[in-house]
Amino acid sequence: MSEPTPDHEPERPTSLGIYDKPSRPSVTEIEIAAIVLSVIWLVVSVVFLVLPDDVEGGGFVVTLLAVFMPVAMIWVAATAMRASRVMREESERLQTAIDAIRQTYVLQQQRAAISHEPAVSKKLDEIAVSTKKTESALATFSTNRSEPARAAAPNRTGDQTSLELGTQAEDIAPPLGTDIFIRALNFPETQDDAEGFDALRLALKDRKTAQLVQASQDVLTLLSQEGIYMDDLRPDMARPEIWRQFAQGARGRSVAALGGIRDRSSLALTAARMKQDPIFRDAAHHFLRRFDHMIVAFEPDASDADLSALGETRTARAFMLLGRVAGTFD
Repeated sequence: MSEPTPDHEPERPTSLGIYDKPSRPSVTEIEIAAIVLSVIWLVVSVVFLVLPDDVEGGGFVVTLLAVFMPVAMIWVAATAMRASRVMREESERLQTAIDAIRQTYVLQQQRAAISHEPAVSKKLDEIAVSTKKTESALATFSTNRSEPARAAAPNRTGDQTSLELGTQAEDIAPPLGTDIFIRALNFPETQDDAEGFDALRLALKDRKTAQLVQASQDVLTLLSQEGIYMDDLRPDMARPEIWRQFAQGARGRSVAALGGIRDRSSLALTAARMKQDPIFRDAAHHFLRRFDHMIVAFEPDASDADLSALGETRTARAFMLLGRVAGTFD
């Protein structure tokens, strides 16, 4: 036996119920009041204006105007009042819809933030792992760099002649090869990059190159704290003649192509860190000065291929980023 169906099925709200136009009665209290006033006026007009006198011609027209003009005014006023009421209701409904949209937007933002938390945690874990790998790599080449010095110490009093007073080993050491110099400025790719570590150890034996490498290492470490890695940047590479102009003292728009970093996020993060962190600002300016001195000494003997290879190193990308933020190319 089937259950009896209710006489009126309950209204189901739609997903856009707050935006649906509300239903209104076709005749409201305003129209009822206007009808009552019109009837009263017509009765009064018939009793006091039409019945006493049998008017003709112009008097009849005046009488009609006297009878129906107030009725027309009553309905004009009634129409205006209803329009005002409709506008007020529409305004309230619109405000309700705006409030609902605002609440929905806030809820969506909260849900999005909750859904992004795992991704943020994963990114932080990746940064922590990368930092540990970097520290391990630096510890590796620092240890290896100190071993040759200890091994060579016993031979200083043997076959080798003592150096003249005031002369250091760096002053008589052979100059670094260009390939080794450029390879050192790019730093080792991984912990297993033996060629990169060898180039870095040789570069650290050269006093001026070691100063630039240390300054570059400092800024790269600080930038990594903001999630900025040189491998992620894809700058517009400048032509070798632009590097030569910069090395020869040109500044401003003539060398603006050197600031080829277009990553807005990296530029914004670096600029904010530069303004807020004095340690970062000092490290950045120290690095820029070291790079400036290096390119001045490097450019005269460097070929165009050497300058292009230099521009692709991590150190050069850090120079492009920090130089653009510091206004070096403006």
